[in-house]
Amino acid sequence: MKRNRRTSAVAVLALAALVTGTGAGYAATTTSSATPMATHAFDTAPATATATAPTPSFHGTLPAPTGPYAAGEDVVHLTDASRPDPWVPSSGPRRLTVTMVYPAVPGTGTPAPYMTLAEAAGSIQRRKLPASSGVTPQNLAGVTTHAFDGARPRSGRYPLVVLSPGFEDPRMVLTSLATELASHGYVVALVGHTYEDSGETLANGQTPPCAICDDPALDFDFVAASRALDVSFVIDRLTHGNTAWRLAHLIDKHEIGVAGHSLGGAAAAATMIADPRVRAGVNMDGAFHPAPMPGQIDRPLLMLGAADNHPVGGHDTTWGQTWAALGGYKKWLTVAGADHFSFSDLDLLLEEAGFPTPPLSPARGVVITREYVTAFFDRTLKGIHSPLLDGPSPNSPEVLFQY
Repeated sequence: MKRNRRTSAVAVLALAALVTGTGAGYAATTTSSATPMATHAFDTAPATATATAPTPSFHGTLPAPTGPYAAGEDVVHLTDASRPDPWVPSSGPRRLTVTMVYPAVPGTGTPAPYMTLAEAAGSIQRRKLPASSGVTPQNLAGVTTHAFDGARPRSGRYPLVVLSPGFEDPRMVLTSLATELASHGYVVALVGHTYEDSGETLANGQTPPCAICDDPALDFDFVAASRALDVSFVIDRLTHGNTAWRLAHLIDKHEIGVAGHSLGGAAAAATMIADPRVRAGVNMDGAFHPAPMPGQIDRPLLMLGAADNHPVGGHDTTWGQTWAALGGYKKWLTVAGADHFSFSDLDLLLEEAGFPTPPLSPARGVVITREYVTAFFDRTLKGIHSPLLDGPSPNSPEVLFQY
C-alpha cells in the first residue's frame, strides 16, 4: 500500500512522537483514532530529564461540544460469535470495544477519561515516546473530553452514527466529533477495531497491541471490508433488542449513518455498499479501498479532505472514481491548510504537547470537521437544511467546494 508522502514531514514526525499509531501516516489513505473508557488518573507531576532541563507536563483538553445537550458516555464490549478474529484467529471470535456517546442531561454523570491507562501506555510504547516528552499514560488517559460516564440520557429517539478511526489509531481520537454529534441529538458509536491499532482494552481487561500494523504486504481492501463487518455487527447489536447497551432504546434504527477518518472513511463506504441500513456516510481524508463501482452507493456521501491531499485531479484517483460512481446526494469539500490529522483530535493534542502543527489551526480544523459533518447528517438523517452545504461560506473561507 503506497503511503501518502505529502503530509508535512514535521507534523508527521511530531505526531509519531506523541501517541497515535502511524509513523508516516496512512495519510490520504489512512490514520485516525477514537474514544476512552474508565479510570481517572491525573498524575502529572513532572519528572526531570536532566539537572537543568525540567520535563514538560502534558495537559490535554478537547473542545467542549456546542449543542444543547451534554454528552453522556458508556463503554460496551461486544463479541461476534459468528466469525473468528480476522487477524489473530487463535484469540477466538471477534471482540470489539465500543464507546457509546449520547445526548445527556447537563450536570449528570462523572467526567470520562480519554482512554484507559493500558490504552495510553500502548500508544506511547508503539511510538517509543521518551520520558522527556512529558506525555505519560496518566496524563494522556486524563485528557479532558467533555463526556460524562453514566450521565442521565435525554428522553427521545435519535439517529445513530457509527465512527471508524484511521489505521493504527485507537477509537479515542474521534472523541471531539462524537461529543459534538451527541450534543446535537445523535447517538454515536465509536468502534475500536481490535488488533488494528495501538491497543483497545477488551472485556477481559487485556489490551492487545496491533497485530497487522507492521505488515508491508497488508491488503487495505481486505481491512476495509473487515471493518465493514465490524460496523454492521455493531449496528446489529445496537438495533436488535436492548441487550447490547443499556440505552439502546434511544436509537432510531431507521436513521443510521457511518463516518470515518482515513481508512475509517474507506470502511464507511464499504459499509454503505454492504449494508443498506446505512442511509448516509462520510469519508474524512481517506482513500477508498476500493473505489465504489457505479450503482453500489446510491445514498448520500460526503467527501471531506485536506486540500493538498484530495483536490479534483489530485494524486488520490479513488476520489474522482468514487465521485463519478455515486448515485445519491454528494459533496466533495476540501480544507485549505489542513493536514491529514486536522479531521481528528490529533493535531490539537500535538499542539497542546508543544509540537509543530499545520498551517490550519488545529482548533479550527476541529470546528470545521464538526460543523460540516453535523450539517451533513442533519440534512440526510434528520431532514434539516443547512446553508453550510449550499456553497462557499464567508464564515468558513478555508472550505473549498470542489463540486
